[in-house]
Amino acid sequence: MPINILLVDDDKNFIDTLEDGLRLKSADAGIRVAKSAREALDALAEAVPSVIILDIQLPDMHGVEFLRVIRESARLKKVPVIFISARYTEPADRSEAMLAGAGAFFSKPVDVEELWKELKYLLDKKK
Repeated sequence: MPINILLVDDDKNFIDTLEDGLRLKSADAGIRVAKSAREALDALAEAVPSVIILDIQLPDMHGVEFLRVIRESARLKKVPVIFISARYTEPADRSEAMLAGAGAFFSKPVDVEELWKELKYLLDKKK
């Protein structure tokens, strides 16, 4: 079964790099990109992804607040979310993200191999 990933980040260079890395891990992975919380909510209204990779620092909403919003939705509350951040990397930031319902938290730059392992783990756990 193909994996559908919603990648939410406003950094074009990071998006391009991560997309390339994820496609190397799985050529049939569907990757949809949203550059803001608004774009992500629009994408989520159209389809429920297998997993969401979410930057904590979005231009229009803090990632943790975005996660709290989607966790209120019956159709989205079980979708695994992996946080990524360049700036919010302190233990308190990680704790806040995990308490909000994140499955994992990675600091940028992201090791694609480790991210892929965690993504697969979260999807297997969801079954």
